[in-house]
Order: sequence, then C-alpha cells, then structure tokens
Amino acid sequence: MSKLFTIGPVEMFPESLEIGGKQVPYFRNDEFSQVVFSASAGLKRLLFNEKGEIILLTCSGTGAMEATIMNCFTKEDNLIVIDGGSFGHRFAQICEVHEIPHKTVKVENGMTLTKDMIENVISDEKFTGLLVNLDETSIGQLYDINMLSEVCKKYDLVFVVDAISAFLADEVNMEKYGIDAVILSSQKALSLAPGLSVVALSEKMLKRVEIIDSKSIYFDFKDYLKNAERGQTPFTPAVRVIIELDDIVKRFEKKGIDNIIKDVSEIATYFRKRIKEIGLDYPDYPLSNAVTPVIFQDENADEIYRKLIDDYEYTVNPSGGENAKKMFRVSHVGNITLEDTEELVSAIEEIINR
Repeated sequence: MSKLFTIGPVEMFPESLEIGGKQVPYFRNDEFSQVVFSASAGLKRLLFNEKGEIILLTCSGTGAMEATIMNCFTKEDNLIVIDGGSFGHRFAQICEVHEIPHKTVKVENGMTLTKDMIENVISDEKFTGLLVNLDETSIGQLYDINMLSEVCKKYDLVFVVDAISAFLADEVNMEKYGIDAVILSSQKALSLAPGLSVVALSEKMLKRVEIIDSKSIYFDFKDYLKNAERGQTPFTPAVRVIIELDDIVKRFEKKGIDNIIKDVSEIATYFRKRIKEIGLDYPDYPLSNAVTPVIFQDENADEIYRKLIDDYEYTVNPSGGENAKKMFRVSHVGNITLEDTEELVSAIEEIINR
C-alpha cells in the first residue's frame, strides 16, 4: 500500500491501526460512556476549552461545518465568510442553502489575507459572526489567527474556526483567541480513520445553541449536549473511531501539544528547504505547518504525482482545476518523520532528473 503524504487521510500510527483491527464493541453501556468522557475531556484540554463542551458527530468535516451553522446562527444573523479556496467557499455555500445573511471576503489565489480586507467589508453594515477555514487546505494558506481574533473582539463577532487541517499543526487556542466554535475531523492530524468530526463549543456559544432551533433531527446540538451528559450520542456513533480518538488524545496529551506542533513545524521547514534545493518552489503567502503546496514551473505536477505512486508507492495530494498541472500538496502531519520526508524529496528529484 502506498505511503501517505496526504492531508487526509494521513499515515496512521501503529497503535490506532491495532485498535482498528479489533471487533467493534457494544456501545450503549457505561464502558463506552467512560471512553467518550475521557476523549472529550482530553480534547477540551488540547483546545484550551475547559469551560465549554465537545460534540462528537459521525459525519465528514463538511457535515460538522453545516451542523455548526445550523445550530449557532439564524436568519437574524449577518456573517463574514473568509473565502480563499474551496473549503472557505464551502462555508458560503452552506450559508446560502440555509439562507443565513452573509458577505464574503474574497482572498484571490496568491493573495495574503489582511485586516484591511475584512474591515473594508465590515464598514458597510453590522455583522454578528465570522467564519474561517484557518488553514485553507486547497492552497495551504494559513490565516493570521491573532489578527482574526482582534477583529472579532473589536466588532463583537462570534468567532467560528474550521481547524480541520490546522489543529495539532498550528496554534489553535480557544481561550487565548476567544474562539467560540472549533471544527475538527478525525482523518487529519488526529491521524485516525475518517468518519468522525468534532465541534468544540465555548461557554458563550453554548448560550446561543440553547435558544436556537436547529430544524434538524440528526444535527440538533441540544440533543447531543443532553446525551453527552451520560457519555453518549443520540444516534449510532463511529464507535471504533471514538475508541481510537481516546487512545491518541491520551498519547498526544502525554507528549504535549507544543511539542507536537514543534515536530510538525520542523518537518515542514525541512521539506520546504529541500524543495528549494532541488529547483522547485512554494507560494510566498503564509503557510500552515500542515501542508506545503509545491509549484512546478514546467506544469508537470500531475505527471510527477502519478509517477510517485507508480514507481515509489508515495501518495501526495493532487490539486484540481487550474492548479492540476502547476501544483501538488504534501502533508507533514500524521505518522511522518524527517527520514520519510527526505525519501519523498529524493524520489521527486529522481523523477525530475529522468
């Protein structure tokens, strides 16, 4: 099987793979409730959200994005959406479907998001919230969380962060930055199987959820919060992935979140240095530690992507649309080492030289 340098799913750790090979247990009992309590408490600590709550959803990250908008906002709100790629744009699409008033801050390809770009939109009318995909995974841009936090505090905006790719690669501290909701997914830096998403709600956001009618059965946060009091979910959860989650959260806490981010940063820095040395490049806008977009001036990214799989059994993230031939993306999260990274760079160099 090909080694994954993709941003999701990522290369998993042996401990998680071992859990994945076992029989799924029955879950409507105290034993599983204790697993849920443990995993949720660990996530609260990793996110610096001790006064808030954790919701575990059996769905993709997009499901969690939609659920958050449905439960935290109404047609009486007016939102700012940072739209810098396919994932940021998805927030805007969800707002449109649910008829939530919003304006987008468009970050064109190659641009860096600035405070002025947001305030130019804010100057027109009154807004109540801001939605951002912190690491716009489609292009690898990392938005300035400190700047976004300052804007939200200045204009009294509810702050929602999709940190699906940024968590455990870049700083995501709910208390420090006044974040009201964080969205995560199991297959990114948590390094688990797909199928589980997490929404972390601040104490402030919980008060919003209490008074909003979500118009949903499956995605009703009030139902999830009620069931969470007994360590359960309203409907059948991704049982095995939650067990994997509890295990890896304990191991991540033991290592320390600062050390985890430091390791990912070192791998990302090393990869970018080596890519330059073999004649390739990456964008000059701020990049997440999680992923590096590699630019191919010869516009043969798709060919090299294919040869990496066929000749070396390495899989990276291809790019779509106009970037398909110009760029692919390499992940630095999951069970990846500096040695693995050097082997990938060497393989790319060999293909180019051939």
